Amino acid sequence: MPPVTATLIWILVLLVAIGLYLSWTAGRLDRLHARIDAARAALDAQLLRRASVAQELATSKVLDPAASIVLYEAAHAARQAEEEQREVAESELSQALRAVFADTRQLDVVREAPGGDAAAHELTEAVRRVPMARRFHNDAVGAVRRLREHRKVRWFRLAGHAPFPMAFEMDDEAPPALADRAG
Repeated sequence: MPPVTATLIWILVLLVAIGLYLSWTAGRLDRLHARIDAARAALDAQLLRRASVAQELATSKVLDPAASIVLYEAAHAARQAEEEQREVAESELSQALRAVFADTRQLDVVREAPGGDAAAHELTEAVRRVPMARRFHNDAVGAVRRLREHRKVRWFRLAGHAPFPMAFEMDDEAPPALADRAG
């Protein structure tokens, strides 16, 4: 009977080790999902900040009327967009910013206005931070996707009922006039 007892002990040890490993993997997956949530909140904050600064600038009467309308409508659409249309609306805001600030003289006009230097700096910072926040979010999404592709995660359903994470894809290229001053 002793060989059977030793075999049962080894089987029990093996099952405990497998259980601990699966538990650790599930915990890691949970932490990565929490990282996605935090990164998405940071991205949403940066996108909201960029749209708010663009809207303030559009209503400040510093820009010419056509540029103000284009910028205001794009910023308003980005702030009001539903989740399904958010990437498109944010891309359109990026395109509007590039159109309005295609010429560096437009930024000089903003800087010459009272309080314009601070507004230009705030817009430059907002435009600079969006790509970084999006990159952090998409990196976190990539890490979760890679882990969820493993067989052990699928077979044992370690992800639970968490939705499959989606990257946030948008046009976030900064206008040349703002990108030159971002450094």
